[in-house]
Amino acid sequence: MSQHKSFVPLYISIGVVAGILLGSFFANHFSGNRLSIINNSSNKVMDLFHLVDDQYVDSVKIPDLVERALPQILKELDPHSTYISADEVEASMQELKGSFSGIGVQFTLYHDTIRVVKVIKGGPSERVGLMPGDRIVTINGETYVGDTITNDGTMKRLKGPGGTLARLGVKRAGKKGLIAFNITRGDVPVRTVDAVYMITPTIGYIRISSFGDTTYAEFLAALASLQSQGFENLVLDLRGNPGGYMESATQIANEFLPKNALIVYTQGRKSQRREYRTDGRGIYQSLPLVVLVDETSASASEILAGAMQDNDRATIVGRRSFGKGLVQVPIEFPDGSMLRLTTARYYTPSGRCVQKPYKPGRDEAYEADLLLRAEHGEYYSADSVHHVGEEFHTRLGRTVYGGGGIDPDYFIPRDTTGITSYFKDAYFNGYIFQYAYDFVDRNRAKLGACNNLAEVLRLLSRQKLVDRFVAYAASAGLKPRNLMIQRSRKLLQTYLYTAILSDARDENEAAEYANREDPATRKAVDLLQKGEAFPTKPSRK
Repeated sequence: MSQHKSFVPLYISIGVVAGILLGSFFANHFSGNRLSIINNSSNKVMDLFHLVDDQYVDSVKIPDLVERALPQILKELDPHSTYISADEVEASMQELKGSFSGIGVQFTLYHDTIRVVKVIKGGPSERVGLMPGDRIVTINGETYVGDTITNDGTMKRLKGPGGTLARLGVKRAGKKGLIAFNITRGDVPVRTVDAVYMITPTIGYIRISSFGDTTYAEFLAALASLQSQGFENLVLDLRGNPGGYMESATQIANEFLPKNALIVYTQGRKSQRREYRTDGRGIYQSLPLVVLVDETSASASEILAGAMQDNDRATIVGRRSFGKGLVQVPIEFPDGSMLRLTTARYYTPSGRCVQKPYKPGRDEAYEADLLLRAEHGEYYSADSVHHVGEEFHTRLGRTVYGGGGIDPDYFIPRDTTGITSYFKDAYFNGYIFQYAYDFVDRNRAKLGACNNLAEVLRLLSRQKLVDRFVAYAASAGLKPRNLMIQRSRKLLQTYLYTAILSDARDENEAAEYANREDPATRKAVDLLQKGEAFPTKPSRK
């Protein structure tokens, strides 16, 4: 069960003794069993909770106080050490695990009703015949419509332990009354390789949205699919990928590198250096490869991109990546909550740590980094990129920098053509996606009759979509601004087409359409067609 157009934050994790000690104390103290700990000046936090519990003027729920205090304590360490409550653990891990338990639909809340956007392949809803466009009106015998319904409320009602029953009353276009569906909740697959297609007769494209348990297997399946279509070159898209499991990234890197090549190593104050090297079994060691990254590519994405760059195995295209080089370990508390504590840094083969600078306790400045990059012009000019780390060198002697993400070999500026305040309002208020769903819902038969992407695009080209969208948005409260609309017309059309393709067809066709005019993808194709994917040794001056 996943909300339409949502992304789940991901973290890489490993464990520490201090966290276990803290967890044991809280668990035993607040369950009524006092933990015997030597009372000295280092136990102020423990003493504080004890004093509040025993002597504070009002009654205090100590477990609730602990829940609120732990995140604040961890903020004083680094931006990625986090505490996750028991209620949030499953949601935070579901994309990494490769599946979760639910009924298997993507939904949106539209006109105060739950609308099914997609039925996930291989999930429980597909097996009983739920369809895109269905309106869920009742859940387990209770009406659930109106202005009080929420995304969280819907998720809680539709998700649940495997084997439990969700009884839905569904309104379907063209059918009288409600259709009853009894859906047994079960495993719903979560795909992390979400787009695979051939850009040209010889160039394949794979997009990885995150790195989870099943990513490597999905990646191998994607390569096999492209192999059957005769691909000889690959564009690997890691843009927007926030990371996940480091192991998945190293497994993929192993496919492209020769035996005993260093992929990444980790090291910390109490964590000895651990190297991850290739076994030489990769079957794509000579495949021309270009990797796409941007400012939202982080963590495991940077491990993979850094391994390719430092080993001079692939050309990196895009913009400087996020800059997360800290490794977290998960520690579970007895109540099901989880601590993710930073215990090491990871380093690319050249020895650089890509973690960008941070000051403990100042998360606001760290989180504002991407906005500051925009203010400094970094997204629009390679000359605006400021390197704060020392120089390192790749296997062939090319210069790379530590201290803040992976710098691409070819910089692609962000395209601001068409971005106006009207477009921003249309996008961030969700009008584009709402209209796309409305259009798909009203034209399912026509869209379903199309056999391929070209036929869908011909259908859309006859719809005057931008003009209809402007009228739709105006009825929803977005005032038309004609000059801005004309300036944003092409961008609005691209976003509308992409959203419609994603809802009505699949992510492959949506990605294929969006990438046609994408400058980073076009640069990747150009490099591959010219035979320039493999970096070369820098010339001596």
